[in-house]
Amino acid sequence: MTDQPNRLFYGDNLDILRDRSYFPNACVDLIYLDPPFNSARSYNVLFKDETGRSSDAQITAFEDTWHWGEESERLYHDLVTQAPPRLSNTISAFRTIVGTNQMMAYLVMMAARLAELHRVLKPTGSLYLHCDPTASHYLKIILDAIFGAENFRNEIIWKRTTTHSDAKRWSPVSDTLLYYTKSDTFTWNTQFTSHDDGYISGKYRYDDGDGRGLYALDNMTSPNPRPNLTYEWQGFAPPKNGWRYARDTMQRLHDEGRIWYPEAKTNRPRLKRYLSEMPGRIHDNIWADIPPVNSQARERLNYPTQKPLALLERILLASSSPGDVVLDPFCGCGTAVAAAQKLDRRWIGIDITHLSVSLMSYRLKDMFGLTRNVDYQVVGEPQDVAGARQLATDDRYQFQWWALSLVGARPLVGARPLGGEIGSRKGRKGADSGIDGEIGFVDKRGRLERVLVQVKSGRIGVKEVRDLVGTVEREKAAIGVLITLETPTAPMNSEAAAAGFFHSAVWSADFPKIQVLTIADLMAGKTPRLPNTPGMFRKSDRVVKHDEENGVLPGFE
Repeated sequence: MTDQPNRLFYGDNLDILRDRSYFPNACVDLIYLDPPFNSARSYNVLFKDETGRSSDAQITAFEDTWHWGEESERLYHDLVTQAPPRLSNTISAFRTIVGTNQMMAYLVMMAARLAELHRVLKPTGSLYLHCDPTASHYLKIILDAIFGAENFRNEIIWKRTTTHSDAKRWSPVSDTLLYYTKSDTFTWNTQFTSHDDGYISGKYRYDDGDGRGLYALDNMTSPNPRPNLTYEWQGFAPPKNGWRYARDTMQRLHDEGRIWYPEAKTNRPRLKRYLSEMPGRIHDNIWADIPPVNSQARERLNYPTQKPLALLERILLASSSPGDVVLDPFCGCGTAVAAAQKLDRRWIGIDITHLSVSLMSYRLKDMFGLTRNVDYQVVGEPQDVAGARQLATDDRYQFQWWALSLVGARPLVGARPLGGEIGSRKGRKGADSGIDGEIGFVDKRGRLERVLVQVKSGRIGVKEVRDLVGTVEREKAAIGVLITLETPTAPMNSEAAAAGFFHSAVWSADFPKIQVLTIADLMAGKTPRLPNTPGMFRKSDRVVKHDEENGVLPGFE
């Protein structure tokens, strides 16, 4: 594992975690997981018994719905018959209490995965489980059964939003992070935050005007009797317990101008503590200083459950060190992966949709200039055209998202307009806008131009090329790219050529207005002919490496 490059996995995280060639015992330093769960569903629906449903419990991209089925029953049987007694008894008791419903399906799925995560975690490792009150109480009991209650460290409360109207209960504005370690020896780096203005104005009230800024006065008396530190200093008699510092230290502090002397010798000298030198206030378990990723946030990717980069940075800085391996088994749009890359940690991300893997690849390129399968590996993708064809047969949307990743396009959804939520399956059977993904580039006078991408997995002809021409014209886009499994016909190529060119003023070059590329082309390394100025909608800012020595998180840079 130590020699492995950073990796993104496409597939079921349970299957991947159980593969010892990928995940031997004790190979990961830090795990963060934000498992999908639709907490917006009401409890009476959530706990309603499932009847007459044949599909297995599963989670599809961003549809946080779990159902009791054959897979849940099989996993339940494995847990109660093969898991350690503490976990086996816990899951058995839950079935009696909760019943066989969506919640129980979720808990069984999570228990199996948490058991594997415990196995792959190093003895010095930590796990942070991000959840909300819908299931946090159940999840904590499962974690106690797996990790041991003695290894529970904190329940962290993150205020994720501001108060909103709720007529019959306290407004739910927080998420919970359950923090466990594998043993009592674990990585921990204390984190600090800036003092609030009231604290500063009340405590740091002095300024000598020497450029060192505000300072507070602190006691220089030893808290315990120290006969060896009982000496006169600059005409001041020693305190009863003696001074806090030895004479040579006092001399150094005096020479540096760090001692405040009162006019009356009956008073005591005090130490100057400069605000600029203080690390700040030690973070507690209430995190109200990290705002959510709102609609105006520069890091926003329109992913429904996207978490702020600062939240993951805080976790990684506290519970890992540079070079450590960070794992996110439900990595979604890849915030944990991005934080790990920014902070010089190695990383592994797993997700069950090509949409997420595609979005993470886009984000890593945008933020860090990383190229898939060069700077990191993507495992579980089709390796040849036959594999791509099979993916298209199994799930054309997964095929679509994967194909978009081959050209670095940001996935969009059907007729949903720019800036809308991505990944939702709602409305897919309605009108098709003709846009599956986008690439952006900056041209003359900083104008952001659009490249529209369509993906087709079935038979195509001239009509599809004409439709793309119309879509590009309607959307006032610069270029259109058609990705197809099938080889384009000569009339299709002629129709594309007839669309003409887009002239880039910045690059003083012409680029084909309509371009048709096959999956075989892309897998052979061919790329669309586009202006080389990188740019994307909802672009993730390039990052500045974080200085860990001061321990204070900067803003998103």
